[in-house]
Amino acid sequence: MVVVTVLAALAAISLVAAAHWYLWRRLVRDTTSPGGLARRLGTVAVVVLPLLSVGAVASGRSGMPFWAQQTLAWPGFLWLAALLYLLLALLVGEAVRPLLRRLLERRDASGVADAPAGAEVPAGAEVPAEAVARTPVGAGPGTGSGTDPGARPDTDISDGRPDLPEPSAPATSPASAPAPAVAPGPGPGPSRRLFVSRVVGGAAATAALATVGYGTYGVLRGPRVKRVTVPLAKLARGAHGFRIAVVSDIHLGPILGRAHTQRIVDTINSTQPDLIAVVGDLVDGSVEDLGPAAEPLAGLKARHGSFFVTGNHEYFSGADAWVDHVRELGLRPLENERVEIPGFDLAGVNDVAGESEGAGPDFAKALDDRDRTKASVLLAHQPVVIDDAVRYGVDLQLSGHTHGGQLWPGNLLAGLANPTVAGLERYGDTQLYVSRGAGAWGPPVRVGAPSDITLVELASRQA
Repeated sequence: MVVVTVLAALAAISLVAAAHWYLWRRLVRDTTSPGGLARRLGTVAVVVLPLLSVGAVASGRSGMPFWAQQTLAWPGFLWLAALLYLLLALLVGEAVRPLLRRLLERRDASGVADAPAGAEVPAGAEVPAEAVARTPVGAGPGTGSGTDPGARPDTDISDGRPDLPEPSAPATSPASAPAPAVAPGPGPGPSRRLFVSRVVGGAAATAALATVGYGTYGVLRGPRVKRVTVPLAKLARGAHGFRIAVVSDIHLGPILGRAHTQRIVDTINSTQPDLIAVVGDLVDGSVEDLGPAAEPLAGLKARHGSFFVTGNHEYFSGADAWVDHVRELGLRPLENERVEIPGFDLAGVNDVAGESEGAGPDFAKALDDRDRTKASVLLAHQPVVIDDAVRYGVDLQLSGHTHGGQLWPGNLLAGLANPTVAGLERYGDTQLYVSRGAGAWGPPVRVGAPSDITLVELASRQA
């Protein structure tokens, strides 16, 4: 097991190193002059930024002071997002690069071919071979060409005497001497390659940084409200139209703090829900560091109260302490238990990550002795427990965890590990709704998976 872990770590390090070498080659080496300031600065950045990313990832788990975690988090995590989109953009650029080179070659060739006779060829232009072949050998001013009016015939026939040898020609003055041929400049290849590298590299960097910038703005702006209606066959008529505000994956931490929590609370309260469900991954850190950031949760308002279940990140952050703290803030933790709400049963199970602490999900404890003629709604952080929900006759499971993939194409990877990445789907008689979450883990960036708070409206088929 240890050997496998070491090999996996070495493979990951090798992959990251190869990615940064490729990035350096395309964005630094191919676009700058050897020994220049730009190349030196670019090389330093490609070395320092990944070290900051490693520090950002490791700081929370290593018990670093919270101020140090905050210092490393912004540059370190943002670089991870920038690295992803720089690599994707440069890979697209590999397909564009030969097309751009070919276009430039054709432009240079047509420019030389169309130039008038005797015109000076621009430095760096490529002279077509056929243009050179058409130029007569020795042609030009001062040569012995038959078309040159200054050419002397081999015999003088004006007086019938044979032509006599002429004395040596006097040295010509510098002013009258023909201009020497201009030595060709550097070939077109290097300058063209530099131009193409700068165009492709600049476009890739612009696209990647714009994508990361917009994705960061989307997280810091706060989640938007999404509304979903879910019909439940066994829901009592009196509960028709019951509204549950579902929020998951808030991820308070070194980057997202108290202001982020306050935006979420204000957004939830603006929907005037009947019940609030906080479906795990509230925090990435200890109560000591993040307790003040969570305090705005005390302002949540709903007619039937606010409920909380643990996510996997709570077990990285001291789950017992956080369960106690959210209870102090006015939320009711559901630890493998059930409560009766007018018209349906509401149950909650611990996250599967709690199994390592002997506190995993216990569906029997939460659901075994309930009246199955009544509708039931289950709060469970990870969608993967849907099979257990189906087995225990749950009508609707509310989950998070996936972030909707957070960073495209992460949704494809999330789809491999989860039955549903985002939205509402049916599994037998059980419906599963997965929220994209209200925050972000790692990079405070979302691309193709906007954050949301979902207002789930229950609909009774008896109404």
